[in-house]
Amino acid sequence: MKALYLISVWLHILAAMLWLGGMLYLVFVLVPVLRRKTYGGIAGRFLHEMGVQFRNVGWFCFALLLASGTFNLAYRGFGWADIWNGRLWQGPFGRAFAIKMMLFTIILIASAVHDFWLGPKATEAMRQAPNAPETARLRRQAGLFGRLNLLLGLLVIFMAVMMVRGWF
Repeated sequence: MKALYLISVWLHILAAMLWLGGMLYLVFVLVPVLRRKTYGGIAGRFLHEMGVQFRNVGWFCFALLLASGTFNLAYRGFGWADIWNGRLWQGPFGRAFAIKMMLFTIILIASAVHDFWLGPKATEAMRQAPNAPETARLRRQAGLFGRLNLLLGLLVIFMAVMMVRGWF
């Protein structure tokens, strides 16, 4: 059983790395390059296709994080009843886990808004009217959601460290 737990922890970390690494790549590499005038004609289409691919990878990562995280908690002796009776939320581990889950829930909501509504609207606007004020507004909003998710993801990683290493 310990081997399955170690594989599950490894998958959990790998899924977090893939999602967060992809976010870092988008924010610090891809988007700044696409802002160059050289790519003005194709930036909207390219960003849309990259976004759709990353959305698929990201939501797979979210599912893997939920599945492996649930297994990891079960291995540590927590069951569904512990969510409701309060045992899961006690002590430093429980407090860090509660904060981690609140942040993860916000990430899921923000990702859904970004991935299925705001992002597609922004990339479509970039393709149709790249220099329109509405396009700039949508791009700013999509960028804010993306950066918010990146920040929240970094905080989730910090809370994961607090769960296993303890508070200061």
